[in-house]
Amino acid sequence: MAATLFDQLEATFRAEGPDAAIERLCSRLKAEKNYTALFYALLMKKRHELGVNPIPTGPSHELPADLHAPYEEGIRDAAREVGGLFLRDGDIGQAWGYFRMIEEPEPVRAAIEQYQPGPDDDLQPIIQVAFYDGVHPTKGFNWVIERFGICSAITTLGGQELPHSEEVKRYCIQALVRALHNELRGRLAAEIEAREGLLPSGSDSPSFTPGVLSQWLGREWLFEEDSYHIDTSHLSSVVQMSHHLAPCPEMTLARELCEYGRRLSGRFVNQGDPPFGDLYPAHDKYLAILQGDDLEKNLDYFRAQADKADPEEIGTYPAEVLVNLLLRLDRAPEALAIARRHLTKADGRRLTCPGVPELCQKLKDYGTLAEVAR
Repeated sequence: MAATLFDQLEATFRAEGPDAAIERLCSRLKAEKNYTALFYALLMKKRHELGVNPIPTGPSHELPADLHAPYEEGIRDAAREVGGLFLRDGDIGQAWGYFRMIEEPEPVRAAIEQYQPGPDDDLQPIIQVAFYDGVHPTKGFNWVIERFGICSAITTLGGQELPHSEEVKRYCIQALVRALHNELRGRLAAEIEAREGLLPSGSDSPSFTPGVLSQWLGREWLFEEDSYHIDTSHLSSVVQMSHHLAPCPEMTLARELCEYGRRLSGRFVNQGDPPFGDLYPAHDKYLAILQGDDLEKNLDYFRAQADKADPEEIGTYPAEVLVNLLLRLDRAPEALAIARRHLTKADGRRLTCPGVPELCQKLKDYGTLAEVAR
């Protein structure tokens, strides 16, 4: 700050009093876009209005009790003003620090909703606010895919526990399924056109139209000489994430990804853990069950996987998968029967599904609970 400003403030203070001097300071800081200093100047202004020491020498709770509420409101007003100035200047990251302080995310969320990034914009700070801080996670995740690609998006979604709702997580998985499906569709269409001289039928349909990809996959030459068209680690990751979807168009797209995976050379398909040892066919059966497609036949596959799994060698995961599937189908009594058969000796703290006691309580079946306990 220029030394002349101190002289000007002192002259204003002597001629017009402290209110005018503080107002001049705030105006100058705002004009110079020194918003961080402005925030503290606004707090000084509020403390002066309340008749307490304008320079805080201790925590705010040491103020007289009757001043706590008006001073806290002053803090909120200062944060709104400074945060709003940062938003006006397009600095979402700095603005969020002030709105987060007062637990008012909506202005930042609205700014993120309207933000249109340029090709050279540094999106990482805004993604931090939007996705990781949860202000607008769906928009933030879309930017992760668009700017940093599918690999980064998979790592973002699968590499840590995220504080997002199940609805947001499903949205992110849907976005990943669409992105990978669209990538595969584009590469297959280009290869078919190069081989046959024409784009395949359905190429002009909307990108995420279910069924189009399946029509193209009948061309066995697409997979000759161990050919593949997308990163196979991306394929397996996205297919496994799709289990968390509720029935939706993206679930059908995920099944088309499974169909593609089934046709790949075995050298590109890692063996999964039971009940998903046969990786893509098993995942397709799982998704088919959630869609109500050939329900009992596909459930029989998972029943057989649970029955043949040796708890000492494989563990109880196949049974846990079946219990969770049955619960998603609102078949809790059958889920309890499976849990009673396979999970009574399992450590409930390590299960990925509800254990016998929880299922008994859910069904109010205390007779079964007593029998298992005995």
